[in-house]
Amino acid sequence: MDVRGKPFVYADCCGRYIDHGEDCPAPDAESLMRSRYTAFVRKDERYLLATWHADRRPSRVRFEAGGQWLGLQVRGHRMTGDASAEVEFVARFRAAGGKAERLRELSRFVREEGRWYYVDGVHAPAPSHAAA
Repeated sequence: MDVRGKPFVYADCCGRYIDHGEDCPAPDAESLMRSRYTAFVRKDERYLLATWHADRRPSRVRFEAGGQWLGLQVRGHRMTGDASAEVEFVARFRAAGGKAERLRELSRFVREEGRWYYVDGVHAPAPSHAAA
């Protein structure tokens, strides 16, 4: 969703990075995060592997059969150095025949030779809502 609460248009948001990644890399870590989420939705293994840092890149990406991504909310992003950043997000997912779940992650990214790469992420627990 953009700042007005309207869905992003694929071509204006992530499509340019996914479809033309060699000529149009994501300009920042948050844009790369959003485009990687879209690549998971589209099951685009090529893009996911190309944007995974070589030191952490798996040999392949496994997609859950029948699973469905339901939405992404970026909670925050910050530069952690001249060429590193973190993005916190919540992604909603429904497993095949199952209930919807939330994946909350703090992801780390690095920029090398003008391109951003996903390094890794840690699953963050949902915030507690303790009664006062």
